[in-house]
Amino acid sequence: MDALTSPDGVRCAPGFVSLAALPPGTKGLVMRVGSSLAPLSPLERRLLELGFVHGEQIEILAEARPGRDPFVVRVGHTTLALRRREAQSVLVDLHPGTGPTP
Repeated sequence: MDALTSPDGVRCAPGFVSLAALPPGTKGLVMRVGSSLAPLSPLERRLLELGFVHGEQIEILAEARPGRDPFVVRVGHTTLALRRREAQSVLVDLHPGTGPTP
């Protein structure tokens, strides 16, 4: 359930994906912020304060064109704009059948 930094980018535990990798229309549940291998960074603490806590529902609403940055995410009842690099440490469990809408 941890995100690990590797030469290939952020690797996630099986079944979870980084929030930064999700396209618009995707829904899921927040599993964790940060890694158990290191203390939380100030940014990760701030994400927790904004509502990215275990079990909270999230939905990717939109992304900027071109470049996909920033993107708009709803966490609980709060709507936020985030940069992809800010969202890399948020791990999400995708619900079956809740991928991007056609």
